Amino acid sequence: MASRLNRRTFIKKSLFTSAGSALALGAGGGNVLVQSAAGQPAAARSLAASKATLPKGKIGNLRISRLLLGGNLLTHYTHSRDLKYVYNLTAHYNTEEKILETMALAEAHGVDTLVIHTAPRVMDMLKKYRYERGGKINWIICSTTPVDADLKAYAKHVQQLVDEGADAIYLWGVRSDQLVSEGKVDLIAKAVAIARKCGVPSGVGAHDLKVIIECEKKEIEADFYIKTLHHHNYATGPKPNELTKPYSEIPGYWCNNPQQVIDFMKGVEKPWIAFKVMAAGAIPPNDAFRYAFENGADHLLAGMFDFEIAEDVRIAKTALATVNRARPWRS
Repeated sequence: MASRLNRRTFIKKSLFTSAGSALALGAGGGNVLVQSAAGQPAAARSLAASKATLPKGKIGNLRISRLLLGGNLLTHYTHSRDLKYVYNLTAHYNTEEKILETMALAEAHGVDTLVIHTAPRVMDMLKKYRYERGGKINWIICSTTPVDADLKAYAKHVQQLVDEGADAIYLWGVRSDQLVSEGKVDLIAKAVAIARKCGVPSGVGAHDLKVIIECEKKEIEADFYIKTLHHHNYATGPKPNELTKPYSEIPGYWCNNPQQVIDFMKGVEKPWIAFKVMAAGAIPPNDAFRYAFENGADHLLAGMFDFEIAEDVRIAKTALATVNRARPWRS
């Protein structure tokens, strides 16, 4: 009779399997994970001996890898369209220990920076990884605190994030999209200034290209942008008759006119981190990564499960080694 696989067994098996796979990779090309004395994976320890590297760029005074670890899988915001069970599946798989393990694995493969928003318990896990387990991964963080007229709560939270160790801050794209739609670009400028005053690189996130256009028009002193980019050549991509709608009204995509983004960003001199490059998993990384780099992104962030990291790094390095781009590297 086939054995029944319950939730606890699934998680235990998954942790063992992913750790074992990574150990196998390490045997062929450098340490990735280590084993504790009891034989259980101690993967969440940062491995300073790792020789893995990725090409890097620079935002402000911060040098970061071209491929960044996206925080959505770690916060369980998987953007799984109408597949409602995927959120819970991710939450059950990405336990706290698995999240710590994933960050260590990313570091071991040369992914030296995590981009994440302040979902519940995020900072607790980041601090545990860095201050208790010796992790070195950089934190680029956006506060989810509302940006209102006096900005007191936002400024307090940004200062707290910097005090806790954030290496760069950016204005959450959800906030900047809303502020531009309401004609409150001045608040974006003030939010950017708050983070810069705290002494870290300060950026602006956006789904809507109008945000970047307005920031450039107003000469807002952002140190970098985090802007969506992906093509529409996938099964659930937007149809031509949908392109006049706001991006938020069309399910399954986050970049309503990629060519406009590409054309405008050619003239932008600030570093550009592209996100949603795989349209939340709809576009394979070997297609998505090359598309983003060739069309001007200086860095890209990818939400990666632990078992995807090694292959995604290989794909990114291959793309970077052969990339042909019109936009100069701005980072």
